[in-house]
Amino acid sequence: MDERFEDLRSTKNPKARIKILKGHFATSHSHINTYIDMSTVKVRHNNCRETAKVLASEYVSTTMVDTIVCLEETDTIGTFMAEQLADMNPLSLSKGNNISLVTPEYHEGGQIIFRDNKQRMIKDKQVLLLAASITTGKSVKQAIESVLYYGGTVCGICSIFSSVSKVAGMEVKTIFTSADLPDYRAYKPLECPMCKEGKRIEAIVNSFGYSKL
Repeated sequence: MDERFEDLRSTKNPKARIKILKGHFATSHSHINTYIDMSTVKVRHNNCRETAKVLASEYVSTTMVDTIVCLEETDTIGTFMAEQLADMNPLSLSKGNNISLVTPEYHEGGQIIFRDNKQRMIKDKQVLLLAASITTGKSVKQAIESVLYYGGTVCGICSIFSSVSKVAGMEVKTIFTSADLPDYRAYKPLECPMCKEGKRIEAIVNSFGYSKL
């Protein structure tokens, strides 16, 4: 791994830890000056559990959840969140629920679809959207549209990092915000100042990680 990576720990829970790398990177929707690596909080079970505790605390006593749609390899975090939300805590609105964890499938055209056998976990259900990182909100908007198309209700949006506070008018509950990364910037590809300055793109990045160019 690049030696330039720096640790960034959450003030809410230090075990919710991400790594950041500054440079010039391209995502599917934008160019960014900081790559956020979430491998630790997405694959190490202790860190996943602690991350889930922080996110679930936003919904335990305020929101009833039937289904968590896990975007961007957040399945393990979603599982721990379901445990937290369905706990028999008398303050939990989801206590006793057998919460479904659903990973969406992407059609060739980029649309999010749910196969027939999973649609029953969306239709007429209170659906919480869980993402790893929200930069422009475009992917989350696609997920919202898909849930609505299949007859579900989006009851919340949460993520590990988000540079936006709302998507489609709904508040994003997140652990890290732009305030934690004050130098973080995202640009439309044709408006990227780094490109205009002739700085080459260092890597292509997505939810799976980064690939150097």
